Amino acid sequence: RFERASELAFRTSPAIMAADNYLLHDKALAATLQSSMDFSQLEDADPSCADGSRVFYEREVPFELRSVDGLETPEEVGTLEAVRVKICVQGPDGAYTNVKIELCSESNLFFHYTHDLDTAAYAALQEGQRLMVDFKDYPAVIQRNLNNCIKQPHAFLAVLVMQKTGGARLDFIQNMEYKFVELLSIDLDSTPEEATRAHVTYRYNAMKGRLALCQARLADVNALVKIKNPSLLLQLKNEERSRKGVRSP
Repeated sequence: RFERASELAFRTSPAIMAADNYLLHDKALAATLQSSMDFSQLEDADPSCADGSRVFYEREVPFELRSVDGLETPEEVGTLEAVRVKICVQGPDGAYTNVKIELCSESNLFFHYTHDLDTAAYAALQEGQRLMVDFKDYPAVIQRNLNNCIKQPHAFLAVLVMQKTGGARLDFIQNMEYKFVELLSIDLDSTPEEATRAHVTYRYNAMKGRLALCQARLADVNALVKIKNPSLLLQLKNEERSRKGVRSP
């Protein structure tokens, strides 16, 4: 609580508010920041898009993870974990030819599952689960279910049942208070080791690249403020130094 109050005092200090106002109205500085924060080169190296796919959706979603061995009944209560979900599509908007869903986790770098579906495979899924949407709407249906799990975690659940053999099943479930209703269930495969390593390498390099871009952005800000308003930069540094010097009792 003390640290939160200290952070709030720092953000609302006259120096910080003056800096925010200065940065907001300096067009040259805004243009420099915009040009120095280009992540497109990092995204081009994404192995998820190596087959010509493009990212349709990417967010961290709360999942309940359960494990099962063979024909055993899955664990009744699993562990809650934030899983990053990425939906990639191929083909023009409204006429997709392939949809790919990837699951990964920051707590386990080698946790990686893939659901890959084309129009022919979707026909079987549509018939088996009595889906009333066409393949072009399938990514939006998955997106809507994932967002429901984020916005209403007590009413909508994403349960990932993992097989010891490597496969998994993702169940979207709605809590109706008096019963649980399964909305949609999709099968996933464990991503091959070589492909998983490529994803891990990309995520590490992307994070390293973003850090370098942010550090470059900070250096640009300091350099421009030092030239145009050196007293403001000095005041900011004094504010930061005094904030770091405060220790909770």
